[in-house]
Amino acid sequence: MAACTRGCAPAVRLCQKLNRLKTLDDDMMSTSLKRCLSTVDLAMLGVGGMVGSGLYVLTGTVAKDTAGPAVVLSFLIAGFASLLAAFCYAEFGARVPKTGSAYMFTYVSVGEIWAFLIGWNVILEYMIGGAAVARAWSGYLDSMFNHTIQNFTETHILRWEVSFLAHYPDLLAAGILVLATFFISFGVQVSSWLNHIFSTVSMVVIVFILVFGFMLAEPANWSQKEGGFAPFGVSGVMAGTATCFYAFVGFDVIAASSEEARNPQKAIPIATAISLGMAATAYILVSTVLTLMVPWHTLDPNSALSDAFFRRGYAWAGYIVAIGSICAMNTVLLSNLFSLPRIVYAMAEDGLFFSFFSRVNPLTKVPVNAILVSGILMATMALIFDLEALVQFLSIGTLLAYTFVAASIIVLRFQPEKTSSKSNSSTSPNPNSEPSPAASECQNIAPDSGELKEYESFSDKLQLVEMQKTHERRGPGQLKGRWEPYLGRVLGDYEPGEVVAYSVLGLMVSSLCLSSVVVFGNNQLNLPVWVFVLLLVVFSSAYLLSLALIWAHEPQSNTKTFQVPLVPFVPGASILVNIFLMLKLSPHTWIRFVVWLAAGLLVYFGYGIWHSKEGLRELQPKDMAARYVVLPSGSLVETVQSVQPEGQADPPRPAPSPGSSSSADEHSKR
Repeated sequence: MAACTRGCAPAVRLCQKLNRLKTLDDDMMSTSLKRCLSTVDLAMLGVGGMVGSGLYVLTGTVAKDTAGPAVVLSFLIAGFASLLAAFCYAEFGARVPKTGSAYMFTYVSVGEIWAFLIGWNVILEYMIGGAAVARAWSGYLDSMFNHTIQNFTETHILRWEVSFLAHYPDLLAAGILVLATFFISFGVQVSSWLNHIFSTVSMVVIVFILVFGFMLAEPANWSQKEGGFAPFGVSGVMAGTATCFYAFVGFDVIAASSEEARNPQKAIPIATAISLGMAATAYILVSTVLTLMVPWHTLDPNSALSDAFFRRGYAWAGYIVAIGSICAMNTVLLSNLFSLPRIVYAMAEDGLFFSFFSRVNPLTKVPVNAILVSGILMATMALIFDLEALVQFLSIGTLLAYTFVAASIIVLRFQPEKTSSKSNSSTSPNPNSEPSPAASECQNIAPDSGELKEYESFSDKLQLVEMQKTHERRGPGQLKGRWEPYLGRVLGDYEPGEVVAYSVLGLMVSSLCLSSVVVFGNNQLNLPVWVFVLLLVVFSSAYLLSLALIWAHEPQSNTKTFQVPLVPFVPGASILVNIFLMLKLSPHTWIRFVVWLAAGLLVYFGYGIWHSKEGLRELQPKDMAARYVVLPSGSLVETVQSVQPEGQADPPRPAPSPGSSSSADEHSKR
């Protein structure tokens, strides 16, 4: 047994390193960055991140190829699905106002290795997103001049024939990214001003599209003569939803900017709600106007809105729409260039990424090294890669981040509240202390005797005991009092929050299995009907059981900042939707994703795990203090306990191996 324990010790220590949590400072508002963003600034950043090329390109593509005029319903459902994820981001951004977005949220609640992988994928998401938008921006502008730039480049500069690369180097896309990087490096206020300018122009153009478009609307374009409102049926609406969902992925720039917000506790939730509401309204109304102006099957998927005005005989309106589209794409570029360096900075600040990226310019108060390197890499990708190849890989990292943030909300909500050692010692039970009068009155216990007071009848005593059981206050992560008689024998031996953590894992596994059956059951697997129904029932039951077990425990009662409503049901629904959409992606996307994950693991195990500040904090010497533990027999035993600095949580300790004795037993033997 001892040899087995010694053999397992390295594996246990490795698991502890991989799952260690980030220790937050007492002062959550302290930062080396500059807190200067207001609620309006954050809302405009969110709108700029969402209302971009998708409004001018995605609406026409989905309407023509996937859903028809029912693209309106696709955007409505996608907006609701995004709202589930936005709730989780808003709570974390208000509760943990630190830069890093999904990376930081996962590090605080789930563990280090998972946080690194989420951050690693978010880096790729922003990098590809910025390069894809720059490529679309270049193509849209070039189409206004009859592809003059493309023809000149292919004729006089360079042209190559490689399957995964573009046919020619897009110098215009790379140049706009370099220029945007130059402006963003001057500080967050410059970025905010530029975003305000481009977003304002874009919203004015959207209002113009809605007003003038509804004047040109023809309801006959939704009639059966043109194919009807939903020519592709319900399956087309849901397939369109999977595509339209990615139009709303830019709202996480608000949470990524929380460390530079003046009042993040109030500004983050309000800005998230405003920006998501404005973006959803714009997508729904613009898609309505577009499909009413011209028949959906005649749309130009590359420039649907401007082409619709051209075809109705209003060429000047088409140029206005083109200007609005370019401004909208500029806001998305700024959003990606703004968010990406802050993710890199947060990882470098925690020691998981190269320290070169954690340096902040003393004048502009921005991570200038991370900004410059990110901009150069993004410009290089836009220079050589094809737009279609970039877009195919864009979504999977976003959905994975959404999934882990939703899971982190549940884990954090049901975690026991961590207190400092002082508070623990001051609130630890003392056999010589007397209960306070308030406690005695609440519990109806006599201060001297410790027994129940006498009542006139036995029924009064029974009523008192039932009242004590019902109104017993339990800590977060513990089983609720009303479920104790039913589940106490099965779940009573677990630590607070432990059952919830296992249930979250079960929630994710059951969501994966349920989504796999729905996506692959009828087509790829060709399951018989009874097997298909049986698997649906089994995995749905496991999913609902996991939710029920989480709901049966006490959550934290923190009302100081915004909280996601209906936990665990809202985050649970978000997990299910995100995993379902991930399985709808192509196999090539998953292959690229696995390769990128493997590269991230090399970086983590080669650098991050050795330079992690949480790991270095664990190696620091700690003060030792004596603490008394009350044994069941009533005797006091002195134990030695390390005292952490006030406000910091104790590092995770390995569970005692079989056959090992506790510290109290060792001292009692002595």
